[in-house]
Amino acid sequence: MKTLRVVLVLTLVSVFSAGTLSFFELLAEKRIAENEKREIEESIFTIVPQTEKIEEVKDYYKLFDKEGDLLGYIFLAEGQGYQGPVKILFGLKPNLEELLGIEIISHQETPGLGAKIDSGEFKQQFRRLRVLPKIEYLKKKPSLPNQIQAITAATVSSRSVVNILNKKIDQIRKEFKKR
Repeated sequence: MKTLRVVLVLTLVSVFSAGTLSFFELLAEKRIAENEKREIEESIFTIVPQTEKIEEVKDYYKLFDKEGDLLGYIFLAEGQGYQGPVKILFGLKPNLEELLGIEIISHQETPGLGAKIDSGEFKQQFRRLRVLPKIEYLKKKPSLPNQIQAITAATVSSRSVVNILNKKIDQIRKEFKKR
């Protein structure tokens, strides 16, 4: 009888805890989605400041200037970094051959080293960077319009950003060719 009571109490406590956690997760989920959407919109204006109108299309955004001319597209890419997932928001010109810029939305890279992927100096290298041929990273100063310089002592993080972008850009170019 005593064992049955302990099992019953533990079951009730477990059910109550699971229900409470589920409830708060649902509450937080909406707020997290709203915060992520706001962060994406702010990042879009960082990547392409002259944007006047944003049109959300299925899984990307179209950007327009004051006259209604297409400035480019914004995409979200995600992949594995050195220590965890890396989310990158990036813009491509309408011809899909040149980057407008990138913003790191989230990462778990090593503080002080890999975390430099979020530094202005690193991200600046991606402005007007050619994506054909594929983006390359070098340990030395780049000499071609599709190359960036890797972060010293954080080559894996630099390579991750480049690989995530190249993979997503290949996918985008294939999908846009079908249209």
